[in-house]
Amino acid sequence: MYKSLAILSVAALLTACSGEIETRTSDDVANQQQERIAKQSVQAVGLPAIVNFQEKRILKDILELRDRPDLVTYTYITDLSGNLHKLCNSIGYGVPYATQYTSPQKLVPNNGYQSGAYAEIPVPQADPNGLFSPASADGTWVLCSVPGKAETKPVYVEPRIVVAPFPLP
Repeated sequence: MYKSLAILSVAALLTACSGEIETRTSDDVANQQQERIAKQSVQAVGLPAIVNFQEKRILKDILELRDRPDLVTYTYITDLSGNLHKLCNSIGYGVPYATQYTSPQKLVPNNGYQSGAYAEIPVPQADPNGLFSPASADGTWVLCSVPGKAETKPVYVEPRIVVAPFPLP
């Protein structure tokens, strides 16, 4: 009985060492080590004793105020000296030109799937207008009130802007 157990143990050991190729990448190894270190740091130090969540409350308030359709704002551009020049009365805050209405990427099947590769890969996705927005851009869209009329029109602005919910001096 002990002899058969010894033979099975040796067979299992030889099978485990039969030249299987390591499929983990150096990134996989580094990520595993980083995760182990992160767990140790949380165990050793702990997390901050956040109880009021004040910053989260502030961000919630800001997001809710930005969502108001009647939010009157005032948009200014700045010159090279930092002086403000009123551009227009506006509604809401400026929207960065590179903001996309849909996700900029979608996952598609990786037809060249190989061991260790991802089954799906991200590819660029067009906006609803069929165009591909840039990842970043300097321009801003501002919904300006048309002087003397009860309507607003989008204005594209390239320089840096300041938008405030009250007139600035």
